[in-house]
Amino acid sequence: MTIDFSGINIDEIMDDAAQKTDSKLASKISSLTCMKDEDIKKLFPKASDAKKLIELMRIVKSAEERNIKINNIATNSEKFAGVVLTLLEKYV
Repeated sequence: MTIDFSGINIDEIMDDAAQKTDSKLASKISSLTCMKDEDIKKLFPKASDAKKLIELMRIVKSAEERNIKINNIATNSEKFAGVVLTLLEKYV
């Protein structure tokens, strides 16, 4: 028996899933920062950028010594550059 996919809009389903994921991610980030969900969604509309923000926050909030944090950020500086620029443009 074959399955009839003719009535299913895959693009709509994927868009809905992406929006739910983005909202959940923004909510998690806002719970860890002073930013609101709306701010995070506006500043980081792409989930990939929000994930970079989380990775940067993990380094900053880690129990590592300051120099180790600096080295970790420097090692990933190209990856974090867009996130840092976005945050500085918003808050400076």
